[in-house]
Amino acid sequence: MQGARSNPSISIIRRLMPVLTLVPVLMLSVCVHPLQAGSGPPRAELPRGQKHEIRHEIDHLEDAWRDALLKQDISAMDALLADDYMAITARGTLQTKDQALANLRSGRIHLTTLDISDRRVRFYGTTAVVTSLAEVQGTNVDGDISGSFRYTRVYVRNVRGDWKIVTFEASKIRDSNEHK
Repeated sequence: MQGARSNPSISIIRRLMPVLTLVPVLMLSVCVHPLQAGSGPPRAELPRGQKHEIRHEIDHLEDAWRDALLKQDISAMDALLADDYMAITARGTLQTKDQALANLRSGRIHLTTLDISDRRVRFYGTTAVVTSLAEVQGTNVDGDISGSFRYTRVYVRNVRGDWKIVTFEASKIRDSNEHK
């Protein structure tokens, strides 16, 4: 009787079953290990001189972004933003590069003051994350937009070596009186 003989493939699978059940667990532990609480993404450790040079470059780009907003310089802003740029405005709306440039071009937003402080720059390989405090005075089509804002801007170095802004998010700092 042929059916009574044991199939060698099934026999091998039965012997490997305890090991095969561990494969998903091992794969998961390898994938999750770098992202365990507190470890975050790996930060690039740049040589001291290079880190200072790149930090200076990012500071210069931050100043160029500020100047482009204050002067409503569309070509400067166009050069700073990546083609796939996506922002989250202080009102919580999404804004593409084309929308950001159209707002600047139309004069819908007019800033008279944009003072930046508490700038922090962190590097992750070819990515720079900037957080700052911005004191803003200005108007938009809805009225006064003056106030204090915290923002995060992310730069990525492209294949040509140029830093481009890929995303931005702003949050208005509420007065303590507004919470009462």
